[in-house]
Amino acid sequence: GGGGGGEEAGQKLKSMDVDKLENGGDKPALKYHGWRAMPFIIGNETFEKLGTLGTSANLLVYLTQVFHMRSVDAATLLNGLNGTTSLAPIIGAFLSDAYLGRYLALAIASVASLIGMFLLTMTAAADGLHPAECGVGETCSKATSGQFAVLFMSFAFLVLGSAGIRPCSMPFGADQFDPHTESGKRGINSFFNWYYFTFTSAMLVSATVIIYVQSNVSWPIGLGIPTALMLLACVLFFMGTRLYVRVTPEGSPFTSIVQVFAAAARKRSLKQPKDPKQDLFDPPHTSAIVTKLAHTDQFRCLDKAAIVSGPDDVRAGGAAPSNPWRLCSVQQVEEVKCLIRIVPVWSTGIIYYVAVVQQSTYVVLSALQSDRHLGRSFQIPAASFTVFAMLAQTLWIPIYDRLLVPRLRRVTGKDEGLTLLQRQGIGIALSTVAMVMSAVVEDRRRHIALTQPTLGTTITGGAISAMSSLWMVPQLMVLGLSEAFNLISQIEFYYKEIPEHMRSVAGALAFCNLALGNYLSGFLVTIVHRTTGAGSNWLAQDLNKGRLDLFYWMIAGIGIFNIIYFMICAKWYRFKGAAAN
Repeated sequence: GGGGGGEEAGQKLKSMDVDKLENGGDKPALKYHGWRAMPFIIGNETFEKLGTLGTSANLLVYLTQVFHMRSVDAATLLNGLNGTTSLAPIIGAFLSDAYLGRYLALAIASVASLIGMFLLTMTAAADGLHPAECGVGETCSKATSGQFAVLFMSFAFLVLGSAGIRPCSMPFGADQFDPHTESGKRGINSFFNWYYFTFTSAMLVSATVIIYVQSNVSWPIGLGIPTALMLLACVLFFMGTRLYVRVTPEGSPFTSIVQVFAAAARKRSLKQPKDPKQDLFDPPHTSAIVTKLAHTDQFRCLDKAAIVSGPDDVRAGGAAPSNPWRLCSVQQVEEVKCLIRIVPVWSTGIIYYVAVVQQSTYVVLSALQSDRHLGRSFQIPAASFTVFAMLAQTLWIPIYDRLLVPRLRRVTGKDEGLTLLQRQGIGIALSTVAMVMSAVVEDRRRHIALTQPTLGTTITGGAISAMSSLWMVPQLMVLGLSEAFNLISQIEFYYKEIPEHMRSVAGALAFCNLALGNYLSGFLVTIVHRTTGAGSNWLAQDLNKGRLDLFYWMIAGIGIFNIIYFMICAKWYRFKGAAAN
């Protein structure tokens, strides 16, 4: 018993020492409130997600029905908006790490999101901020430049909000627990579970209740509810201010990355070192947080950044370079190599997301032109069909974790059952299968619309097919299953393979994938529309006159290429710390 008590006391002392070091030597140790701060942080998370997701989930329908935009223009605009919203966290992560700190970044971003939602609600509530209503068959007036200006201003504030909230919210919650104690570590793990639970719950509520109000009650009320929830999120966040641990910005890891490239470029004329262990600058590793990386033989050109070209390169004592832009350590070089090795695998995610983003654009348009009745009176809102993908994802995770992983362990001999790269590959394959299913179902929907009596006309002028929109559920379930495999393993892959002090980059990389996937989807929509527009336009305003099924077949073909490309990247990839020189 005495030995255990001494060990526990030693752990506490070590924890206090680390806290003092983290706070700058003699400053008082951080006071962690852990779960006491969680009602404010998780409450803020829940209402913020309900607000932002409730605002964005039905935007395609809002743009086509209220702002009278052509479906192809609305889809392109939405792809661009989603892409920018997902790309902005990279800038947010940099500013947060280097200058602002996570608390200030979240505070600014939360207020920006609230302003953006308020402006968007006003475009629906104020008659002068949107085009006049028009009935079926009437010529609809287009939005004025002033109306579009207010709409785009609301989008700009929403992008600013996502830049701070997306990269900072999860790490800020984890900051509230002491990472040097067992209870703190358990708290961090539990927080991540709660974070994912609130995220999926908010998505489900947004895709059902809020979208139903927007589509069937009124747009001002449907957009006003998320705005009110975002106001509540801001109030909760600021109420907890006195309890929060605020980690001081330590400078961005991007600086270290740039230094390696700059030093390697300056020394490009030097010969490669014969013995890296002897010839490269490799001072003693002092960080208790970042894992020491051994030298690897990939990307040898970067090794030149660590070559000591003269006695003036190193300070007295030999532990630090005199100029970090001329000499870098082996550790710095290997951290950059880790990032470069990830890039090919990461790039497969861009193509993967082209399939995923269709559920928020053309799947919604297909649902609008099919029979959405459930029973005699209830009609499923078109944008709510994304809930089936979320449902598959939510149901699959516990089934995989509790039932399949134990069995797969016995087969593969690996603790995780399937490796992270295997799971990503399965996700890419399933997304391609989902696109094939989408093409077959869309062909059937269009055939029924052209050969059988229709059920009326949409506001945009397209005839409604008698085919039940529930036929689209299987393809969405498969797409949700592909996300459960690919998206989660992708984030875990970045988290484990990127050096510990660069983990803010890990979350940003996943959002960057989503951003570029949206941009690529928008680019494909534009190219297809311009190429086929003169004749049989695949992406016609009325889907019954177009060939959306051929667009889906094209994405499936790109998906097959992506599977082959991913297999090559996965075979080439070398995991962090493996096969060192």
